[in-house]
Amino acid sequence: MTLPYQSVIDKYYPEGSTLRDIFLRHSRSVAALAVEIARRRHLPVDLQTVEEAAMLHDIGIFLTDAPGIHCHGTAPYIAHGYLGADLLRREHFSEDVARVAERHTGSGLTAGEIAAQHLPLPADRTYMPDTQLERLICYADKFYSKSGDMERKSIDRIRASMARISADTLRRFDRLHEEFSD
Repeated sequence: MTLPYQSVIDKYYPEGSTLRDIFLRHSRSVAALAVEIARRRHLPVDLQTVEEAAMLHDIGIFLTDAPGIHCHGTAPYIAHGYLGADLLRREHFSEDVARVAERHTGSGLTAGEIAAQHLPLPADRTYMPDTQLERLICYADKFYSKSGDMERKSIDRIRASMARISADTLRRFDRLHEEFSD
């Protein structure tokens, strides 16, 4: 049986491509961790929705220019979240799933950070994970990269990465860690 999310992955990530392999390995890792956390913490979320949102959170990467992970689109990589959300809306996925794609970058992005860093993101959107589903996928995503060995990162490595971005980014990640860790 083909799951609904698999058809959109198949549509945009061709069989046999390196990008598809990277995308699937990353997304499956994020999905497995998110479902594991939801079960372990007895979160009041639908596990199928958790899996679907995790599998599709990075659907927009193929539209970006990130040759290191075999993405040869034209948009800057930071745009993959909102581009993926727009794609998911066009493909008739739920708004809950689309918002996960839109809001999973870093530990979220505030309007102030977007303006201060001159990030090429539409100003009329929210990029902070709000719902438990959005926060869960945002958190699980930080444990897996789409480059390098793609193995699960340690919490110390993630925190160091968040701290390099900003103290606020690290504080937000620490709140996610507090919410979802044992």
